[in-house]
Amino acid sequence: MSPFTLSGRNLGKYQILEPLGSGGMARVYRAFHAQLNRFVAIKVLRGDLVDDDTFLARFRREAQSVANLRHPNIIQVFDFDVQDDITFMVMELLDGDTLNTRLSDYRVRGEHLPWGDMIRILLDVLDGLAYAHDEGMIHRDIKPANVLLTKRGQAVLADFGIAQMVGGTRHTVSGALLGTLNYMAPEQGLKNICDVRTDLYSVGIILYEMLTRQPPFDADTPLAILMKHVNDPLPLPRLVEPSIPPPFERVVLKALAKEPAERYQSADEMAQALHTAAGEAGIEIPEQISLPLSFTTPALPSESVAVFSGDDRAKLAAMGMDNTGAATDAHLEQTITDEIDALKAEEQAVVAHEADSVSDKLRPRQGVGAATLTSIALAVGGNLLMVMLMGINGNIWRTGWPVELFLVAGSMAWLMTAVSSIWFLIPIYILYFNGFLFVYYVVSGNWDHWGFLWPLEIFIIVGSVWRTISLASDRQQATIMSRQLGRRVLQRTLIAAGICILISLFVS
Repeated sequence: MSPFTLSGRNLGKYQILEPLGSGGMARVYRAFHAQLNRFVAIKVLRGDLVDDDTFLARFRREAQSVANLRHPNIIQVFDFDVQDDITFMVMELLDGDTLNTRLSDYRVRGEHLPWGDMIRILLDVLDGLAYAHDEGMIHRDIKPANVLLTKRGQAVLADFGIAQMVGGTRHTVSGALLGTLNYMAPEQGLKNICDVRTDLYSVGIILYEMLTRQPPFDADTPLAILMKHVNDPLPLPRLVEPSIPPPFERVVLKALAKEPAERYQSADEMAQALHTAAGEAGIEIPEQISLPLSFTTPALPSESVAVFSGDDRAKLAAMGMDNTGAATDAHLEQTITDEIDALKAEEQAVVAHEADSVSDKLRPRQGVGAATLTSIALAVGGNLLMVMLMGINGNIWRTGWPVELFLVAGSMAWLMTAVSSIWFLIPIYILYFNGFLFVYYVVSGNWDHWGFLWPLEIFIIVGSVWRTISLASDRQQATIMSRQLGRRVLQRTLIAAGICILISLFVS
């Protein structure tokens, strides 16, 4: 019998009551155990994912391991079985919503979770992961939809082992990628290599989304998202949301390093880093997660909401799907057909090109030669503009020559962005700030002020060197900053050059 008609049926000792949600790999039902007088959640795996000969043995092995996990931050699995070709797991049913729902609620309001709640949620997740990792279990599919926030104020991990159970089928791989590539480590998406550090990468993505209200990498297709995880530099959180405490950004940068060896090596290590960051930022970590407004509003229904796989019912409703999730698989399959062959082909090409290095060093977006020509063209173009403006003010060079400092600084900023070298920042800063000094001298005519302003040169030089060395001390951060800071400095130098030209036009 099709899983779409399970309501009213019995699976073993459990009476199926109603569907709760549906995702790429399973459907979840609310069920009742009459002898124990207990409501439970039953996850029924999709039939097309379990039709290979090796699945049943793998399912029993993984389900046994998951059922042996006993931790307050991991959803409890009570039972598992196969009946009438229906493969299912029985889990505890908790009152609450998912982290995905909570983040969506805050996103709609243009707000973010309170800092303390962010850390509390992640510490709960990491506590559960530390236990599971010690037991030899890797989650493989950590995402906000698999983090349940209970009315007890806890974060609980769901879907342990599901990705591993069904990971051997073609549809499952693509179906899982469709739903989770935003949170998947490069080596997992590209080569299906999973260990403790792939789970921690996913936790880092969740932290990034909590801080900025969006995942760091997104695109129109799963393949494009995967390639961004592998190759693109991480958009710095504080450039997206300047209010983020700097210690939190430091945790994100380490957790989301392309190379697994450069990430946190254990859940306990990452948890300690979060504790330290919260202390440095002066943020108090609550013992429990704050309850959302919906938990305290009497007008809202009080029945349990349980989402243990994929999208929750609210998301399904927003997509025009009914509570059975009947439209989910059709949507997945349509995209799977278009994407899976391209994903496999691209995987082979990338593996061959990058010589078995999943996350090789971030590659420049533009060759050095092309970047050099572009930077020269920038300087030449600025000078040609000055020549053209001589028709308006023949003395433009007398007051406008400091524009040369800004143009050279901008050219070097372009080079820094292209070659990903943070050391360009020293001459860039020296030229940039001296440009403003010389604009003051030529416009005011007070060259004699050099006598008491010259100590500023010491501050400019020392400050430029100190800032660059501090950024270069973290190799991962330096690579990212060289690109993003280079683009930002380029914009500012061009604006400064434009202002300098305007001043020179109207100052005799």
